[in-house]
Amino acid sequence: MQFCQIVPKKFIPFVEKRPRHLVLAHLIESDPEYVAAYRNLKQQTNCTIIQDNSAFEYWKQGRPMLESDKLIDLGKQINADYLVMSDYPKQHWTKTRDKALEMIPSIKEAGFKTFYVPQSELGDIDGWCASVKWALDNPRIDLIGLSILACPIAMGIDEGQYNGELTGMIRLQRTLARLRCLQELEARGIIDKNNVTEKTKLRFHVLGMQDAPAEIKLLQPYGKMIASWDSSNAVWHAINGVRYDD
Repeated sequence: MQFCQIVPKKFIPFVEKRPRHLVLAHLIESDPEYVAAYRNLKQQTNCTIIQDNSAFEYWKQGRPMLESDKLIDLGKQINADYLVMSDYPKQHWTKTRDKALEMIPSIKEAGFKTFYVPQSELGDIDGWCASVKWALDNPRIDLIGLSILACPIAMGIDEGQYNGELTGMIRLQRTLARLRCLQELEARGIIDKNNVTEKTKLRFHVLGMQDAPAEIKLLQPYGKMIASWDSSNAVWHAINGVRYDD
C-alpha cells in the first residue's frame, strides 16, 4: 500500500520523494502555485498523481460536483494519472453509477485512468454494496474509493454538511464504518480477504482517515486489496506538535 500525504503547498518538498500523491481539485482550481508545484513534481519524479474531485469539500459546503469537462481540464494542468469521478453522498447509489457511465468515455479518451467512489442513501448498505460490486465487475473502472463520507452514510451514520456536526452517533461508530462495510462485502461474497483475485487485488483506495493510525490497523486484513490511502492527518499532527499515542 502506498500512502498519500496531503500537505499544505509549502510542505510539498517534504513529500516529493513519495511515489503516489492525491491532489485536490478545488486547490488546482484556485491556486496557481499549488498547480505549479505538483506539475513540476510530476515532471521531476514521474510519480503517480490521483486528482481528487474534492467531493468532500464541495459537499460539506453544499456546492455542486465538478463535471467531467472541468475535471479533465484540471487533470491536464497537473498531468494527473487518475481522475476521481463525480459522486453524490446521501443520494441513491445509481446516481453515482450513472454519472460514472457518462464520464468514463471522455476520461478514457483524454488518457486518464478512472477512479469511482460508491455512494448511497443514508443507511442503504445494500445499495453501497451493489455499487462496489458493479465497479469491481467493470474493467473500465481502474480504482475504487472507500470514502470517508460514503461508508459512515451507508452504515446509517448521518454525516452533516457545513459545520461538520454529526448527529445520532459516537466517534467509534464512524471509525468502524469502513471496516463494517468491507465485512459486509465479504459476507455477501463480493470480496474475500483470504482469496484475493485479479479482480480485487489493489483495486481500492482509502479516502481520508478517521481516527489516525487506529483505522489502518483495523483495515489491515484487507491490505492486499488496498492500493493506496490518503490523509492530511499525520502532517497536521506534526505541524501542531501533537504526537500519536503508542
